[in-house]
Amino acid sequence: MHGLEASLDEARALAAAVDAHPPAARVAICPPATLIHRLNDVLAGSSILVGAQDCHSEASGAFTGDISAEMLVDAGARLVILGHSERRADHGETDDLVAAKGRAALRAGLEPIICVGESLDDRRAGRAIAVVTAQLRGSLARELAGHAFAVAYEPVWAIGSGLTPSLVEIEEVHGAIRDLLVDMFGAGGGDVPILYGGSVKPANAGEILGVRHLDGALVGGASLQAAEFVGILRAI
Repeated sequence: MHGLEASLDEARALAAAVDAHPPAARVAICPPATLIHRLNDVLAGSSILVGAQDCHSEASGAFTGDISAEMLVDAGARLVILGHSERRADHGETDDLVAAKGRAALRAGLEPIICVGESLDDRRAGRAIAVVTAQLRGSLARELAGHAFAVAYEPVWAIGSGLTPSLVEIEEVHGAIRDLLVDMFGAGGGDVPILYGGSVKPANAGEILGVRHLDGALVGGASLQAAEFVGILRAI
């Protein structure tokens, strides 16, 4: 819940930097729904994609306050983040609901980014991999097979805290995620991008992005300022 019309200036600055020095990665911004249409206009002609932060599982209906995947596409979105830890914790979203939202994203033509991650208690108890893989298995709709989607591993305790797992811990979880994706989707599971999210910033992006089985970053607070975001892109 960050971003007003004035924030579009940061998007303009980011687009100028990306277009001047294209990074070796796709770049997307997932703003609040109120800015999707305006951001799409601002980024017209840029390589930066526009995404959304959530969607409802139904295409339409009496769901006051909710937004369907079709509405997001209509506003200009190309991707959608699903199952973010804050949605799971604050809104009680279950794995089954996240899977239903993934099917909704496919129905509308959106590329879903499915988020999973463990709590600090899970990490300390040695349950991180078991929790993440169980969560992921329940959150990935089988219908995703053959379609473009990504998985984002975001240890809940690292989001906005300034804390990050060790590189060994990140690699361990990403390796388990890769094994699960191959188990669920066959050879195609080997090509699904696995992103890391959790206090990624310019100072640590280089070493984090060098971890095996890590294909990109789901950037939170550092994405609010173009200079910070560009610093991460330069680390790729």
